Amino acid sequence: MGIYPIAKAIAQAEEQGLDLVEISPKADPPVCKIIDYKKFLYEQKKREKVMKAKATKVIIKEIRFGPNTDDHDYEFKKKHAEKFLKDGAKLKAYVFFKGRSIVYKDKGEILLLKLAQELEEFGKVEQMPRLEGKRMTMFIAPKTKK
Repeated sequence: MGIYPIAKAIAQAEEQGLDLVEISPKADPPVCKIIDYKKFLYEQKKREKVMKAKATKVIIKEIRFGPNTDDHDYEFKKKHAEKFLKDGAKLKAYVFFKGRSIVYKDKGEILLLKLAQELEEFGKVEQMPRLEGKRMTMFIAPKTKK
């Protein structure tokens, strides 16, 4: 290649039917390259698409409890939570307090901690139970397979 004055570089690019693209404008002299710009953009989009396809998508599954959820319902929902964690999805378990049931917030926290303890072999707690308005939320992430 070599160092060309800008006019000569433009003439050479036109002669080849390609584009003169400035690579590094801050350099002295500015660095330019003769390429097919449309092809460059196409390949760049193609690379981005492949990178996006390889990126892992985080799936969050939700399980809702009430503060007075009985044992059978709890076990049923726990089985679903277990399945979600085995499939590699994050779990968002929350207790929803309706009306005056907010007085049972200690029951809700006990319920979520019990769930976390029973799902310990499938996932680890990412966020401990936290009260936000009328719902107490807890996140459990699946354990990575080795």
